[in-house]
Amino acid sequence: MTNLSVNINKVATLRNSRGGNVPDVEKVAIDCERFGADGITVHPRPDERHIRRSDVYALRPLVRTEFNIEGYPSEELIDLLLKVKPTQATLVPDAPDALTSTAGWNVGENLEFLTSVVDCLKEAGIRTSIFVGTDIENIKLAAKTGADRIELYTEPYAVAFPKNPADAVAPFVAASEAAHRVGLGVNAGHDLNLENLRYFYENLPHLNEVSIGHALIADALYMGLEKAIAAYKNCLR
Repeated sequence: MTNLSVNINKVATLRNSRGGNVPDVEKVAIDCERFGADGITVHPRPDERHIRRSDVYALRPLVRTEFNIEGYPSEELIDLLLKVKPTQATLVPDAPDALTSTAGWNVGENLEFLTSVVDCLKEAGIRTSIFVGTDIENIKLAAKTGADRIELYTEPYAVAFPKNPADAVAPFVAASEAAHRVGLGVNAGHDLNLENLRYFYENLPHLNEVSIGHALIADALYMGLEKAIAAYKNCLR
């Protein structure tokens, strides 16, 4: 079974663009779970342009499924993680002003740093995942940090998918198999959508979870949130 974690950052972006509390991020998270989501993902950035630190604290007692917090492991984020204790922390190499994630970690260059962060989070009982590309040696190094999982950065798959799905997914299949061999669980996310998700799911072995936000929320504008979540869940069956 592959879980669907819904990233609600874009809901917070819409709220923040107007001020006030419409749409209500907390209600949306509750409704996502009610409509079938297996988890809720948030990515609180330093400038709080979408999810705010206050949202993270408010969401923690409300989320009944998996709560996944993404972000660059700064001192501020680690402090937040240790206080909130989500189900999972996904470590991404984003700069503070990054619009969105655009690459995975070079684990070799950051091995000592990532290992220290993973040790700290695991001691607190938080599952850890490291955001990476498909380079197999890099994935082997991710296992050396002590992380529980990797999250595969899937934008290259999404870009290549329309032209040649088999070629697009092949590096991810090899990466997932390599991760499994070294004891890592496999998550995936970035630009997965209703056009490319089913093929990815059907071809990728050992896929534990996908995290999807932008495309799902965009589809919900036309389909409604309940139907959009159902459609994405249907791709994972």
